Amino acid sequence: MGDNDRLPALWWPAPSMKPDATPPPTDVRMRGFAARADVDAVLAWIDAHAPLLPSEQAALDDASGRVLAEAVIAPVDVPAFDRAAMDGYALRGHETTGASDYNPLEFDVDGQALAGRPFDGVVGPGRAIRVMTGAAVPSGADAVVPAEYARAEGTRVAINAAFPPGRHIGYRGEDVREGATVLAAGRALRAQDLGLIASLGIARVDVVRAPRVRLVVTGTEVVAPGGPKAPYQIYDANSSMLRALVARDGGVVESQHRLGDAPASIREALVAAGADVILVSGGSSVGSEDHAPRLVGEVGELAIHGVAMRPSSPAGVGRIGECLVFLLPGNPVSCLCAYDFFAGRAIRLRGGRPAAWPHRQEAGVLIRKIASSAGRVDYCRVRITDDGVEPLALAGASILSSTTRADGFVIVAADSEGFGAGSAVTVYRYE
Repeated sequence: MGDNDRLPALWWPAPSMKPDATPPPTDVRMRGFAARADVDAVLAWIDAHAPLLPSEQAALDDASGRVLAEAVIAPVDVPAFDRAAMDGYALRGHETTGASDYNPLEFDVDGQALAGRPFDGVVGPGRAIRVMTGAAVPSGADAVVPAEYARAEGTRVAINAAFPPGRHIGYRGEDVREGATVLAAGRALRAQDLGLIASLGIARVDVVRAPRVRLVVTGTEVVAPGGPKAPYQIYDANSSMLRALVARDGGVVESQHRLGDAPASIREALVAAGADVILVSGGSSVGSEDHAPRLVGEVGELAIHGVAMRPSSPAGVGRIGECLVFLLPGNPVSCLCAYDFFAGRAIRLRGGRPAAWPHRQEAGVLIRKIASSAGRVDYCRVRITDDGVEPLALAGASILSSTTRADGFVIVAADSEGFGAGSAVTVYRYE
C-alpha cells in the first residue's frame, strides 16, 4: 500500500478520538509553541463539539441548498389521475391490433380532453377522443396513439400503427405513491428536489438551520478593498474568500468585523451573541499583537493552538459556550488551508452536511517530487497538465495567486516524507 492510500483517515468522517490533551497555554505571545497537535486530533475535537443545529421551516422557494431535517413524505399520489403522455388519441388499445400503413383502422372521434379539462364521457368500441399531453385519460380508454400515427378527417381518425393497452399513459401514482418517503432527512436540496416537493403540493419544508458565521478580521495593517491604503497596509483578501467558502458549506455570514489589533474590540466580537461559528482571521500566532488565542482562552475554551501541518501551523480551535471558534492564520493560503481542514468541516457538520471535503477527487501521477517531513501534514498546490500532476508550491503561505494558478491540492500525510516523481497521488480539485 502506498503512502497516498492512508490519506482518507485524516479527513473522512469520524477520525479516532485521542485522549484529551492538556489545554494549551492561552498566552504564547513571543514564547512560541511548546507542541503542536496532530491534524487528526483537531478533527476528532471538531467532530465531538459540532452538534447539529435545530431545525426551522423554510419556504420552498427559499430552500435551495438547504438540508432536510425531516424526511418528505408524499401526502398524495403523483400523478393524481391516469394521464396522457403524448398528444394524440385515446382509445381502446386492443382495437388497434393489425393497424399499419397498408391497413389503417378508422375510429369515430367523439370529443377532446385537454390538460385540466377532461372529457366528460366514456370511450366506447370503435371510438376515440383527441387528447393532449397531461390531460386525464377518458374513462374506457387504455392507450394513447401519438398524433404522428393518426390522420384525422372530419369526425373520424385513421390509425396506422398498433398501440396495445397501457401505451403512452402515465398511471396514477406512477411517479410517487401517497405515503412514500420521497426524500430522506439529511439531503441537501437540489433544483429537481424542489420541483418534486412542489409537485406534492408542499409549500414549506423542515430544514436544518443554516450555521450563522461571524467573520472577525484582525490586524491594523488590513484595510477594506476599494478604499485608501497606506504604503505598508494590505487589502483584506481573506474576508471575500471566507464568505465564499462559508456559502459553499451551507453557512450564512451573520456579521463581519475588521477590528485592527485592539483586544477590547476583539473580545467584544467574540462574546457577542448570535453566531454558531466564529472565524478569526489573523492574530492567531505568537506575535506580540496576536491577542485572539489568549482572548478565546479567557472568555471560553482554547482547546488546541498550534497544529502539525504546513501551512496553517498557527491555527487554533476552541469554543465560547455553544459557539465554535476557529483561529485562522492571516496569510491567505494558510487561511484557506485551515478553513478547509477545520472550520469548513464544523460548518458542514452543524448544518447537517457530510463532514468530508466537498472537493472532487482525481487520480494523477506526479511530474516532480513533493518533499515533506514526517510528523506533519503538508498541503501542496498542484496543476494538472497533459504530462501529469505538477507541484506548484509547498511553502509560500502568503502567495494566494498560487491557488488561482492551481487546479487543486495534494495532501502529504503526517507519516510520510513526501512523494517521488512518478508517484500516484490524489488531487483534490478546486471548484
